[in-house]
Amino acid sequence: MSDDKREQIVEELKVAYWMEMETVMNFLSNSINLDGVRAEEIKKSLDADIQEELTHAQTLAGRIKTLSGVVPGSMDFKARQGSLQPPQKLTDVVSVIKGVIEAENGACEQYNKLIQLCDGIDYVTQDLCIQALGDEEEHRRTFQGFLAEYEEA
Repeated sequence: MSDDKREQIVEELKVAYWMEMETVMNFLSNSINLDGVRAEEIKKSLDADIQEELTHAQTLAGRIKTLSGVVPGSMDFKARQGSLQPPQKLTDVVSVIKGVIEAENGACEQYNKLIQLCDGIDYVTQDLCIQALGDEEEHRRTFQGFLAEYEEA
């Protein structure tokens, strides 16, 4: 692979890495902050997903290093998940569900971008991204189900 292509893949891996790290932060805060009986299932699901999202970040970081990149530190972080911030009203479960869906949509888009970028060039990164995409699609579907249930109520 050319140096230019490798650098492009590393930069896109860094984007995905930061998306995963930000998701971990927001899932953690929402899994603790939400209040109410109706929030319990959402909190449990977010809590369970934290480790999987962190594992994605760790895997991405390892791949960045393998491709001779440098895993960024906190000074390079720029928050982007406005819709996943803890709601003002801590019983507003629907806004958190919608924020999760939006974050998962973003992750799916980023992984699809990487899959296309790596096609025919970097099969290891492509496979890593295909696996992560499947996980993100599953998370999104779970929260789409939660949203459907809340919208029926």
